[in-house]
Amino acid sequence: MIGRTLFALTFIAAARLVAQSASAGKIEAHTVFDSTYRRSRQVWVYTPAGYDAKAMTPYPLIIAFDGDEYRDTMPLPMVLDTLLATRKAPAFVAVLIDNGEGAVRIADLGNAPRMADFLVKQLVPWVRKGWRVTTDPKRVIITGSSAGGLAASYVAFVHPQLFGNVWSQSGAVWRGTDGSNGAPYEWLTAQVKAAPPKPVRYVLDVGALEDHATLGGAGPNFLDASRRFRDVLRAKGYDVTYTEVPGGNHAPQWWKTRLADGIVLLSAGWSSR
Repeated sequence: MIGRTLFALTFIAAARLVAQSASAGKIEAHTVFDSTYRRSRQVWVYTPAGYDAKAMTPYPLIIAFDGDEYRDTMPLPMVLDTLLATRKAPAFVAVLIDNGEGAVRIADLGNAPRMADFLVKQLVPWVRKGWRVTTDPKRVIITGSSAGGLAASYVAFVHPQLFGNVWSQSGAVWRGTDGSNGAPYEWLTAQVKAAPPKPVRYVLDVGALEDHATLGGAGPNFLDASRRFRDVLRAKGYDVTYTEVPGGNHAPQWWKTRLADGIVLLSAGWSSR
């Protein structure tokens, strides 16, 4: 725990220096019409310092749900700048997707086939057309927290040909199918258990203090559901790294301090591009 605290403090200090230097990447806002949900959707694209649109080797890609939160509160662009500057991870292109709030957000992120369709049919082709990014799923990370963590786990499970790595923080794996808060609970866990294993690596964390029932006591225990998801993945032969964060709760203040950890772990051994 002391070692992790020192790493976090050192990383924050490095991030501040990078933010003040020429090592910072660029983030641009775009509006994409989502023909699956029939609405305009804001998307932010981050490119690293020194980005080369004609690079011989395509850049690895990271896709994050709840894009405005990962732009500011988390914040993913600064994390990627710092990891690159300190040589702890390669230069990434990152795509941050707006998912709205409340029921709109859950319709996006709750085991939603429409979101998977949007990513596969529109977003990923759009990104590949506009930026020099990999087509190798082993060099793609999809990430999110809470419902976004569930969405990352679900989308990679149904489309492993595009998304080979999942970084889920406090993923809401207790949920039912397609945005439902009702039974059958832990729907994704049941799907994983029933299907042949897919070529996807999972890095999962959950707060040790998330040991409580969901839906005001009517739903599954959040921590127990996370453990069952982990156990099923391992039983099926998936590569899984799982952490129960000491003192951790269901809030961005816990997720942002560990955001870099999952990226470093999943990209270990990748070349700089």
